Amino acid sequence: MTSTLPAAVLWDMDGTLVDTEPDWIVCERALVDTQGGTWTTEDSLGLVGLDLLTAAAHIRERAGLSMTPEQIVSWMVDWMVDRVGRKLTWQPGARELLRRLKAAGVPCALVTMSYRRMAEAVVRSLPAGSFAAVVTGDEVEHGKPHPEPYLTAAALLGVEPSECVVIEDTSTGAAAGLAAGCRVLVVPHVVDIDPDLDVTIVPSLAGLRPVDLAAIPRTGAAPAASTLDGSDRSKFRQMTGAAPRRRR
Repeated sequence: MTSTLPAAVLWDMDGTLVDTEPDWIVCERALVDTQGGTWTTEDSLGLVGLDLLTAAAHIRERAGLSMTPEQIVSWMVDWMVDRVGRKLTWQPGARELLRRLKAAGVPCALVTMSYRRMAEAVVRSLPAGSFAAVVTGDEVEHGKPHPEPYLTAAALLGVEPSECVVIEDTSTGAAAGLAAGCRVLVVPHVVDIDPDLDVTIVPSLAGLRPVDLAAIPRTGAAPAASTLDGSDRSKFRQMTGAAPRRRR
């Protein structure tokens, strides 16, 4: 295997960088409550990873709201920006890995289906220069699982998608990264990961270093257990508590 660092690391935000998924669940229920509808946690979990307009259309139909999808998105983004400004929970190891990547000279991009206003609220809570580019759901034509968001991020950084590592927490986001031709690392959070996706799975980012990302196999390569040598598998166990798994 090679220890060459990735050309760039492309980060999902909700559920990967910050633990905002519980906030989205509260937000969606609060919105539906104001309209006299009914909404459940299971309804929210079905929307995880989708772009906001698609999610809003589902909310409108499921809860029988009279608001347009655009109005629903505007309401939710206002609510979430206020929430993020008052309380932000980082996923374990995320900020530390960001710092290590910056020190190693590996550029990072934030690739989120949340809108620019919310993404900027999160980015402002990080050291300046943590992200060299930010791609948001209101600035792309096609949201995840379409590859456009990750292809856009790679282009903004001036790197080949095949030389990038995507970090995600959902099947929808992972599918977008794979479709863009990137290597994909998944840290599952509130939803299960499609077992057919060709990704590497670890339980946490805690302890991971930039060199560890070089051990992630390329799409279509052999499963991680046979691609990584013994020292790499041991390193992943020490860092994350489990050997990396390749979902196929």
